Amino acid sequence: MATDPIMPSPNVQDAGTEQEERSGYRPIDEYGVVGNFETVALIGRDGSIDWCCFPHIESTSLFACLLDAERGGRFAISPTGSFETNQRYLDRTNVLRTRFETASGRATVTDFMPVPGAIDGAENAHRALYRKVDCEAGPVELDILFEPRFDYAQTEPDVERSSHGVVARGDGEAAFLTSPVGFGVDKGCAGTSLTLEADETRWLVLGYDREIPVQPDENQRILDDVVAYWRDWAHECPDREACPVAGLHHDLAVRSALALKLLIHDDTGAICAAPTTSLPEDIGGVRNWDYRYNWIRDSAFTVQALAELGHVEEAKEYFELCLSHCSRGPPTDIQPVYGLHGDDDLPERTLDHLSGYQDSAPVRVGNAAHEQRQLDVYGELIVGVHETTRYGAEITDRAWAAIRDIVDYVCGAWEVPDVGIWEVRDDPQNFVYSKVMCWAAIDRALRIVNQTDYEGPVERWHDARAEIEETVLEKGYSDDLGSFVRSFEADDQLDAATLRIPMVDFLPPDDERVRGTIDAVRDRLTTDEGLVDRFEGDDGLPGEEGAFVVCSFWLVNALALAGRDDEARDLFEDVCEFVSPLGLLSEEIDRETGELLGNYPQAFSQIGLINGALALGDSAAHGASRSGDNDG
Repeated sequence: MATDPIMPSPNVQDAGTEQEERSGYRPIDEYGVVGNFETVALIGRDGSIDWCCFPHIESTSLFACLLDAERGGRFAISPTGSFETNQRYLDRTNVLRTRFETASGRATVTDFMPVPGAIDGAENAHRALYRKVDCEAGPVELDILFEPRFDYAQTEPDVERSSHGVVARGDGEAAFLTSPVGFGVDKGCAGTSLTLEADETRWLVLGYDREIPVQPDENQRILDDVVAYWRDWAHECPDREACPVAGLHHDLAVRSALALKLLIHDDTGAICAAPTTSLPEDIGGVRNWDYRYNWIRDSAFTVQALAELGHVEEAKEYFELCLSHCSRGPPTDIQPVYGLHGDDDLPERTLDHLSGYQDSAPVRVGNAAHEQRQLDVYGELIVGVHETTRYGAEITDRAWAAIRDIVDYVCGAWEVPDVGIWEVRDDPQNFVYSKVMCWAAIDRALRIVNQTDYEGPVERWHDARAEIEETVLEKGYSDDLGSFVRSFEADDQLDAATLRIPMVDFLPPDDERVRGTIDAVRDRLTTDEGLVDRFEGDDGLPGEEGAFVVCSFWLVNALALAGRDDEARDLFEDVCEFVSPLGLLSEEIDRETGELLGNYPQAFSQIGLINGALALGDSAAHGASRSGDNDG
């Protein structure tokens, strides 16, 4: 039953970890995520929603204590006093359960957001977050704190009781918390204490700009429908041995796909790099970026990952998005990154009133990368388009005209220095990976000509492709290092991106220069735990950064392609040791502590895991084929 309304402490949490006691912040890997294809909420193991933007991922935040524990705002449900806790997803869904155990009993909070297509109802009915509280053994006393802070906590909202709960208003927005539990209200917050006995259930529903009634039977039906939706969508293989990601890490690959699906915007098909901003790459440092946008290269890598797991519609949606970017203007106007709704202006600014995760300032919104020249993007774009045609997508006359323009542009622009895949904030260089991806853009256009009735200036394209190849092999490979290098200017430095050379067919995987690059990366960029740094040298920014997760998976792929199956499998298993308990990954990993760093969950990292698992599956299949041939 509900007790008299009170205001619980704004720091509702369990005994927690040493890091949490030290800083007031939870480790990044102690968060789960739920979403509705428009936005995503991060929910800690203490039952606190610490980050959520409404109505879209790139909108301003409603809860942001992830970036400022004191003033950011949260929506917390957790036991009074000490407790133990763990989280898990309902199998093959994005429905999250946080389980609490106290001295007197056990309770579970089930968090989910309805998704379009999974429920019937009014327009925007999915813009809600449902929290179901079940008491399994009691009594359990719970503290509930509703502390909304609109517009990145720049103002304190008006919070007042309503006929069905609490409503918060500010900056032209409104958030409605409906619940049968009575709340006390004070200074922009609402809170109460609730005691549940065994088998008792309570629902709390947070609606954006609309009040959603608590109707237990209807709420349960919505939950059942959401669970059914996810299980229908999630990859399932009747024949586990024939699955492209067969093996010990099959379930991790499926979880990565489920996480990626949450990052795909329903209206546009755009893929968000991560649902957070400014989670630091170095605790206390300034490498804090806003990743709530659509990077073309991230999206291109996603095509194979999703399509190979049977999610062809998402791959085709990406195809349409790529073509829209190709056709929106001259090639010089194509950006590395766009808003999820196609916005091309993403001005970068700092929110100086927020202290940042573990005091890692500045907190940034927007991203200046939209103004950069990154030549590899053209290759990622055309490779992605070509890859999607394997799954039934068709190139229209208009799309081919745009592709031709891009390839013609690349034939003349590939020699120009750029800032590269790693978006350095320093002087442009002739980055080897950028040149390779310019080669790939031309190569895939030539393949399209060979595979279709479309025509192009193939002689000029052949000449340009050959010239790029010759130049990269002459200036981008070091005989002294026995490896491809970072740039023509930095010919004594390595770049993990060159591991992708055999993946785009620039050279075969058994080429001695590819083998040498793999060995050099293993020797100079890789830790004993299998964590791989992005590159050697400077990028124009102060401070350190963690090892880059996707680079470790690129190394897995390169090893598998080279036939070094045991090394690839061992490395893959080593890297998977750093996956969060829920199967999620951030952008980077601290080499010393193993803690996750950077924005979370990171699409690039989850894609890397899937493609690494696919590479191991292909390797195992080829190995079995070779064995069968030998037996014969």
